[in-house]
Amino acid sequence: MSRTVGWLLLAALAAGPPLALAAGQPFYVDILTRLVCLAAAATSLNLILGHGGMISFGHAAYIGIGAYAVGIPAYYEIYDGWLHLLIAVACSALFALATGAIALRTRGVYFIMITMAFAQMVFFAVVSIEEYGGDDGLVIDIRSEFPLVDLEDGLTLYYVCFAVLIGTLYAVHRLVRSRFGMVIEGARGNERRMASLGFAFYRHRLAAYTLAGALCGLSGAMLGNFTNFISPEMMDWTRSGELIFMVVLGGTGALFGPLMGAAVFLLLEEMLSGWTIYWQLPFGLLLILVVLFARGGLAGLLEGRCG
Repeated sequence: MSRTVGWLLLAALAAGPPLALAAGQPFYVDILTRLVCLAAAATSLNLILGHGGMISFGHAAYIGIGAYAVGIPAYYEIYDGWLHLLIAVACSALFALATGAIALRTRGVYFIMITMAFAQMVFFAVVSIEEYGGDDGLVIDIRSEFPLVDLEDGLTLYYVCFAVLIGTLYAVHRLVRSRFGMVIEGARGNERRMASLGFAFYRHRLAAYTLAGALCGLSGAMLGNFTNFISPEMMDWTRSGELIFMVVLGGTGALFGPLMGAAVFLLLEEMLSGWTIYWQLPFGLLLILVVLFARGGLAGLLEGRCG
């Protein structure tokens, strides 16, 4: 049932922007673009959180790295889109590899804290660079340029971001179905047994952690193109918390869980922020209810499971 709803949601996302423009509501195209970018980032987090049991509280750092990989070259009037994406993916992967090599030697709350610490190091490093706006952020005057693709057109940008989401979903699906993915999930369940069977699960975890960072950096590059403005706030630990919320709300380990979680998250954010400035309180209560009564998230509820 959850797969059916996921496919229907993807179909709605594919058809939504033209319908919004036909109805004279371009605002909804912006909302959907933000949705697919955040859903792609949450899907990359689901690879390590849902399938690997690695609760990273610094995953938003890769969104920021990807966004600045677009903004900094644009600051120097370098608009080559392929170069932007290469920098975003490479820098995100290298940062994930370097920090993951250390973080993955810890467990539990220590892993959560060290991932958040590394992300905050990047956050304050960017804040300290006044050349690129510091805490005030940086405006992207021209979006990434690709042959035959004009990202200045909102509809074109949306479908490029949508393609990134589809590619991320497919990559994660294929990976977790492979022998590599089985090792990751096996280590989540019983590390000692996997070690006794001769699997070097540390290297598998590090590879998954690096890949998740690279995929998130790609979504960050698209989000930077969408907003035309980047700031250190994009990589703050609270943004990482929002990504975790999306994964948990939608269902950890479920293919379409992060997509459903991101959709509900943005829907509730738009509704609740219009009613009260304390909209985070209902979000917190909702998360408590999901953890207590729907441990499989929305995907679990659709499959008839409850806590």
